[in-house]
Amino acid sequence: MKIISACLCGVNCKYNGSNNYIPHLKELAEKEEWLLLCPETIGGLPVPRLAYEIRGGTGIDVIAGYARVVDANGRDLTEFFLNGAYKVLVMAKNAGVDCAVLKSRSPSCGAGRIYDGSFKSILTDGDGVTAALLKLHNINVVNEEDYFKE
Repeated sequence: MKIISACLCGVNCKYNGSNNYIPHLKELAEKEEWLLLCPETIGGLPVPRLAYEIRGGTGIDVIAGYARVVDANGRDLTEFFLNGAYKVLVMAKNAGVDCAVLKSRSPSCGAGRIYDGSFKSILTDGDGVTAALLKLHNINVVNEEDYFKE
C-alpha cells in the first residue's frame, strides 16, 4: 500500500485552491488503490490558504520543536502541520503503507528539498514535516519527480 499527495491526483487542496495533477500518477493510484491524502487539510488548514514555509530548519527540526511553519505574514501554524503529519502517520500504519509519493518542495510533503523559509523561492536540503515523520517511522518517502526515476 502507498500514500500519494492528493494534489498530485487532481484534488484541489493546494494552498492556492488548485492542484498539481499528474495524470499518470492518478492512474497508478486508482489502479493500485493508493491512499490519497493531504496532510495540510487533514491537519485542519482551509483551502485556499496562504503559502507556508518552514522557518529555522526542516521538517525534522519542526518535529523536534526547533523550527516553525509560518505563512508569508509570519503567522505560526506549526500545530496544524504537526497534527496533519501525525494523523497521516496513524493512517499509514493502520493501512500497512510502505511507501509515500509526496509533492516536492512542500512544507509538509517535500522530500529531499524544501523552501528555506524566506518566501523567495530558495530551495534547501531537507524534508517537510510529514515526509520527515514518515521517514522516522521507516516508510520510504519519495517526491513525484524522483518516483519516475525509480
